[in-house]
Amino acid sequence: MPFALEQGYEAIVTIDGNDKDDPEAIPRFIEAVESGVDFVQASRFIAGGTAENTPPSREWAIRWIHAPMLSAFSGFGWTDTTQGFRAYSRRMLLDPRVAPFRNVFDTYELLAYLSYRAPRLGYRCVELPAIRRYPQDGTVPTKIGGMRGNLALMRTLVAACLGRFDPPGGA
Repeated sequence: MPFALEQGYEAIVTIDGNDKDDPEAIPRFIEAVESGVDFVQASRFIAGGTAENTPPSREWAIRWIHAPMLSAFSGFGWTDTTQGFRAYSRRMLLDPRVAPFRNVFDTYELLAYLSYRAPRLGYRCVELPAIRRYPQDGTVPTKIGGMRGNLALMRTLVAACLGRFDPPGGA
């Protein structure tokens, strides 16, 4: 991301590299940022979104733990907070109160942190419908697995909600 900003890009769209997200939503993400939105989050759980073959435990955790916690602590009503299909404005990414380019973000911390931090700072956030398909054969392409991986994700979620990733001295 820093390279794109150094090149003068006004926004950055990210998408997970595991082939679960349908990139057809990218033009809508770009339109949203061009209209003044600072943070766009894909959601398979809002009208127009599609969730195919989502493992039941994963859907339950997103709908009943991850998204509700980030919603409560950020003040924004998130529905789908664990995926990296997003768009960010240059203005938000360069704000020193956000400071996303720090070494503290080395696994999934940045995803939870930005969902928490952006609304708290008054940035304009939206969720847009998107399609997320897990393979029909029941495999789950992810780096998060087992009890250890899920506990690490929960620790990250709690730390983000408690402001532990906020930059030093950030208001």
